[in-house]
Amino acid sequence: MSTEKFFESFRLKSLNLPNRWVMAPMTRSFSPNGVPTEGVADYYARRASAGLILSEGTVIDRPSSSADPNIPHFYGGQALNGWQRVIDRVHAAGGRMGPQIWHQGVHEPHHSGWLPPVPFEGPSNLRKADAVMGQAMTDSDIADTIAAFGRAAADAKRLGFDCVELHGAHTYLIDQFFWPVTNTRTDAYGGATLVERSRFAAEVVREVRRQVGDDFAVIMRLSQWKVFDYNYKLAKTPVEMEAWLGVLADAGVDVFHCSQRRFWEPEFEGSDLNFAGWAKKLTGRATITVGSVGLSGDFLAAFAGESSNPASLDELARRYDRGDFDLVAVGRAILADPEWVQKIHEHRNGELKGFSKEALGQLI
Repeated sequence: MSTEKFFESFRLKSLNLPNRWVMAPMTRSFSPNGVPTEGVADYYARRASAGLILSEGTVIDRPSSSADPNIPHFYGGQALNGWQRVIDRVHAAGGRMGPQIWHQGVHEPHHSGWLPPVPFEGPSNLRKADAVMGQAMTDSDIADTIAAFGRAAADAKRLGFDCVELHGAHTYLIDQFFWPVTNTRTDAYGGATLVERSRFAAEVVREVRRQVGDDFAVIMRLSQWKVFDYNYKLAKTPVEMEAWLGVLADAGVDVFHCSQRRFWEPEFEGSDLNFAGWAKKLTGRATITVGSVGLSGDFLAAFAGESSNPASLDELARRYDRGDFDLVAVGRAILADPEWVQKIHEHRNGELKGFSKEALGQLI
C-alpha cells in the first residue's frame, strides 16, 4: 500500500504538522545533572523531518521526580536554557516539537546507586505488589505536584514549543494513580473504579490547560499494560475505557497517545481495533498509534539484545486509511536512523536501517 497518505498535513490548535509521523519519546540519559547539551539539541534537529518530535521524558520540579541523574529536567534556569537551544535548533531545521513532561513516581534506585535527595513518592509507598520503594504522597505533595506540572507546561509554551505531552503511561506517577496495585488510597484520589482513580490525572490536565490556554495542544500518553504485567488492561471493556478517557478528555486532553507494544494487536475481543482506534472511536479525540512501527521486533526484545530489521508498513497504512488514528509515533526506527521519515517519503526503502541495542548508547 502507498505511504503517501502519511504525508498529509495535520492541524489541531497549536499544531500545524506537514506529515503524520511523530518521533516517539525515548529516554536517552544524555543530559548530565538534568541539563540538555548541544549534542541533545543536534540529535533532535537531525529528526526535524518528522511531522512532530516528542522529547524524551523530562521531569517536573519535585525533589524525587527523577530516578536518573542524566535524564533532563524541565525546570530551573540551566535546564530551561538548554531546552530553549533545543527548540530553537529544531525550528531552524523546519521541525515541530513538544516536550514530554514527567514524574517517575515510586521507582527502583538507579543502577549506579544514585538516589534523589528525598524518598520516591507515589499514591502509595509501592512500586508493585509487596515492593515498598517510596512513600505515599500527602495532600500537599499532590497539590504541589499538580502545580509543578502546570508550571512545566507554561514554560513549554513560553519557550516556543508547539505542544506539550503528559506522560501518563508505563507505571510512572500518573499511571500509578490509575493502577489499583499502587493506588491503595482511601481518600478522594483512590477508589474502586478506574474513573475514581483518574482524579489526580484529571486535575493535572486541568491545571496544564489553565496554564497554557485553550489554543495550545495537550497530548497525553497512556498505556493499558504495566512494566510488571504486559497483558494487564486498566480498562477491561470498551465501556470502562470510554468512562476513563472521557474524564481525561473533559479535563482538556486534545490528543491521546496510545502506547502498545505492537500496533497491530487488537485491544478487545470482537474487533481488530487497537488502543488508538478505540480511543478515537470512544472520545472523538485525535489519537497517536505506536508500537513496533517499521520494525520486525518489539522494543522489549531489543533490550534483551534482539535486533530488529525494517518491516512493511502495509498493515499500518490499511488501518490509517480506515480512519483508526490520526498520527503514527515511531521510536526505535527513528532513534537508529534520523533520516527514516525522508527515506519513507522518497521510497528509499532499501536504505532503511535496522535497530540494535547498541544504538541506545549514543546520540546518532
